Amino acid sequence: MRARARVAFPSFSWISKTPSRFVAFGLGSGLIRPASGTWGTLLAWILWLPAAHWLGDLALGLLIALAIVYGCWACHRAGQELGEPDHVGMVWDEMAAFWLVLWLVPSGWVAQLCAFVLFRVFDIVKPPPIRYFDARMKNGIGVMWDDLLAAAYALLVMAIAVRMGAFQ
Repeated sequence: MRARARVAFPSFSWISKTPSRFVAFGLGSGLIRPASGTWGTLLAWILWLPAAHWLGDLALGLLIALAIVYGCWACHRAGQELGEPDHVGMVWDEMAAFWLVLWLVPSGWVAQLCAFVLFRVFDIVKPPPIRYFDARMKNGIGVMWDDLLAAAYALLVMAIAVRMGAFQ
């Protein structure tokens, strides 16, 4: 983790020059330090609230799928331009994966807060096989994949909690 703390961050001006950079850096939230991924996930939650209110499930699902596909490309491109395939400031992967979590968990704020904490814990700790893929897949798909696995872990724990009646 210490090695990641020494990574040089690009400027807001640099990320604003292309849509792929701006998206990869989570609309600028990836430049906030420390804990860029947590800030990106928090922004994702904030953006989710009005979207979930205005859009139906099908539209949300399509937007999430588009965010994941475009995110793979945008993160790959930004990583190539930086010379670092999974720069700590690229947080679109956290955002898109957390939108998937929010789409599938109960809509109350307590459930969403639990999902937020679970997702961040799994994304930071990287239990197997997340750590394996994070270390070996160094492209846009790899950037997105480890966060989708963290989302799957969070969703599994949330499903168990829902089944046990935690959010009724």
